[in-house]
Amino acid sequence: MKLEARLQKIELILSDVDGVLTDGRLEYAQEGGESKRFHVRDGLGIKLWQRAGFRFGIVTARTSQLVKVRAAELGIELVRQGHEEKLPVVRQIVDDLGLAPEQLCYIGDDLPDLACIRFAGVGAAPADGANEVRAAATLTTRAAGGAGAVRELIETILKAQQRWDDLVRRYQHV
Repeated sequence: MKLEARLQKIELILSDVDGVLTDGRLEYAQEGGESKRFHVRDGLGIKLWQRAGFRFGIVTARTSQLVKVRAAELGIELVRQGHEEKLPVVRQIVDDLGLAPEQLCYIGDDLPDLACIRFAGVGAAPADGANEVRAAATLTTRAAGGAGAVRELIETILKAQQRWDDLVRRYQHV
């Protein structure tokens, strides 16, 4: 099936965090706290996806208060942290929402994401994802993780679904 036809079926995007929504670097303060940098365009992309009536979720092996804060800020209710084996969690989310795998887009950057990328109707990887992940992905973004890859993915899907222009019009009022 052609990529555009696959993109038209997507109703749910699930994303890894480190290396996708961030650049993958972990910074620890001497006091033990950590910091993450999220790209603002990814955040707007997620909001646009939600405005189009779709769901966005996070599935990550690590557990971080910062992920919880960012997810709350963006209204992301599907947040699953601390799951090294991601596929069972992804399958459960898809089942709970009454969706088929063809309606799922999963974006990840490294080996723990491979099974989810293969399970999803559209598996995606950022430009700087691991070689094996990019090889398995249906779609690889031009943008790197933490540099707008999620926004690019969302824009690509919404354009394939012919919803992008309507969402952009909202910002064109003078």
